[in-house]
Amino acid sequence: HELEAREVLSAALPGVSITLSHEIAREWREYERASSAIMNAYIAPIVERYLVSLGDEMKALGVPATLHVMQSSGGVMTVEAARRRPVYTLLSGPVGGTIGGMALSAAMHRPNLLCVDMGGTSFDMSLIVDGKLNITSETEREGLPLLMSIVDIHTIGAGGGSMAWQEAGAMRVGPQSAGADPGPVCYDKGGNVPTVTDANLFLKRLGARSLLSGRMTLNEGATAEAIHEMAQQLGLDDAAFAEGMLSIINAKMADAMRTITVEQGIDPRDYSLVAFGGAGPMHAVWLARELEIREVIVPWTPGTFSAWGMLQTDVRHDLTRNFYYPADGVDANEVEQAYEALKEEGIVALEDEGIAPDDMYFERSADMRYVGQEYSVNVHVADSIDLAEIDASFHSAHGTRYGHSTPSAPAEFVNLRLAALGRLTRNDGAFEIPKEESDPVIETREAIFDGNPYKTPVMWRYRIDKAATFRGPLIIEEDSATTVVPPGYQAHVDELSNILITAE
Repeated sequence: HELEAREVLSAALPGVSITLSHEIAREWREYERASSAIMNAYIAPIVERYLVSLGDEMKALGVPATLHVMQSSGGVMTVEAARRRPVYTLLSGPVGGTIGGMALSAAMHRPNLLCVDMGGTSFDMSLIVDGKLNITSETEREGLPLLMSIVDIHTIGAGGGSMAWQEAGAMRVGPQSAGADPGPVCYDKGGNVPTVTDANLFLKRLGARSLLSGRMTLNEGATAEAIHEMAQQLGLDDAAFAEGMLSIINAKMADAMRTITVEQGIDPRDYSLVAFGGAGPMHAVWLARELEIREVIVPWTPGTFSAWGMLQTDVRHDLTRNFYYPADGVDANEVEQAYEALKEEGIVALEDEGIAPDDMYFERSADMRYVGQEYSVNVHVADSIDLAEIDASFHSAHGTRYGHSTPSAPAEFVNLRLAALGRLTRNDGAFEIPKEESDPVIETREAIFDGNPYKTPVMWRYRIDKAATFRGPLIIEEDSATTVVPPGYQAHVDELSNILITAE
């Protein structure tokens, strides 16, 4: 019926974008299916116009490469596929950072990573568990539930633009943001409320010419006036107020990090913290300290790490089939036949994307639950169907997710899932930074830590040798970000040019 409806509408409304729910979400729960289809229909015209324009501009410039679009599941798709299902691109920017984290996990032999991306307005968190992405089959945006494969990313309103404000005589920071226009006070574009960036500048952790390699000058005088005015209202000295702002925003971000670790039964102390985004490396050590994480990793060019991560992924299509059967009563051959049908569909989708047969590979999983439950958990399914093994995997996954399981209770299948993937050329995570032969120390600042000023060397990352180790306090600048190493910590540059920060 939906296919016939599209034929009628296409004839009557040529050029109008049309969304069919079965192409967006082939799963049970009518409300969630409708919500997903509506979200796709809502954004489709804008996204389609943009992608068509982008493709035309690239052709005009003589760019021969195929244009791929990042999607929420951690893979990419061609422009044609993205035009049909633009809802699959939601959160694709932060997902790029998680993909970069997975590539970093493999290159550094760190199986468990907690990735944090702090920019100007938001703070995005995700996990790499045993070297793999943590993917969920549903999410929520602006209060609307969506059925789609998506890397599990948790986002809060916290970033360099988060503004300080008063409530009942106490200081608050965020989620209101100054954005890029007018931006923080130091941008000198009309902002008059202190932000997190202003606090870092006031404490000399950020320099007046730290951004964009000095191509952007920050107004230290305006920042000092704005901080002094609000500090007086709260009865604090200026430095205490600025550090208080950072303590509040760090505590908010640390609490959010606990929601994807401690509240999910995961011990963050078993993870390394990967900090990226323009502001992430400035706050990383304090976040790690809050969660007792022993190691902070600042990758090469953290401000563009999400873009680099997008180059480390493959073409991906996620296919689903409803499959309501009890785990102890289904025939293994029937399960295999269902997966084969999904595989055939996946092969067609990859062929449409121009993927050669030798570059295709497939990953199976199943949504399962205890009989009588409403929600399910996803479990890996091997290429050879072993129902006893699948059942055992479900009980184990349920125990990990919810803290308990009942192996004697009957379980049932809900959905069968297959990820059809096509390999693209990419590097292995090992790369060389553009090395400059000169003194790495470019200046010394009196940065403030815990109320005390420290003579703090400022180093240019492009001049630091591999295997070098430095004691804090230390500030490391580069084109896209600033890394802060407070007193009591040390920074070491590894063979991949990552900065590893640990307590002394």
